[in-house]
Amino acid sequence: MYDDICRFLAEHFSADFATWLLGKSVTLTELQPSELSLDPIRADALIFLESDEAILHIEFQTVPKPNIPFRVLDYRVRAYRRDPTKPMQQVVIYLKQTGSELVYQTSFTMERTTHEFDVIRLWEQPASLFLQYPGLIPFAVLGQSDNAEETLRQVSQSVDRIADPQTQANLMAASGILAGLKLDQDVIYRLLRRDIMQESTVYRSILEEGKAQGIAEGKAEGKAEGKAEGEAAKQREIALNLLREGLPIELVARGTGLSIEELQQLQP
Repeated sequence: MYDDICRFLAEHFSADFATWLLGKSVTLTELQPSELSLDPIRADALIFLESDEAILHIEFQTVPKPNIPFRVLDYRVRAYRRDPTKPMQQVVIYLKQTGSELVYQTSFTMERTTHEFDVIRLWEQPASLFLQYPGLIPFAVLGQSDNAEETLRQVSQSVDRIADPQTQANLMAASGILAGLKLDQDVIYRLLRRDIMQESTVYRSILEEGKAQGIAEGKAEGKAEGKAEGEAAKQREIALNLLREGLPIELVARGTGLSIEELQQLQP
């Protein structure tokens, strides 16, 4: 879910990401992983943006993984094979604060091979930086601030000032979902306008994806336990997937037909 949100922001607000990561506003277009001979499953957490001058490779990570340095090298070599003349800026962005030493790794070393890349730990970046650019606003609450709740309030105010309704809805939804990495749901839905969030295409996409996954799992279980039990299991699976994704319990109740009490028992 968090990868989907980050990829959506990078794709739709590439100029803001270029200004942040490259230090200049340049026109960037999406480079499909297939053009680098990458398996789509491996590409879930990353995005490639390309200009006439360079390639920007961004990898978003919630939980640090030991194989990230090698993955970065692998992507660089594939891009070099595609176009050896075009430089590539590679940035791994860690979303959630952790004490793991892995988030400080900025190179891959193997025998006589060394490859370096940039790392950004959002919790070390000033929250005020992200409030300057529409496409970066959802990251503000994950940035460095004295009061994350107050930062989320500023996020809400900044998004409210955006004129385009669909852009406003998408940024509100992205802000709410990413804020779940740092704040409780009751705080998030007290400060952000839930009605606007629910109008977001990215929010509805995540909702539908959770439903689809739950339906598939429920059908498989239903074959073994009978139609009636399978339907009930299907609804529970849908609800559990949506709750795991951080959707508000009232919205899950409305979408699945389960009661608040039943959902409270399912909450992970």
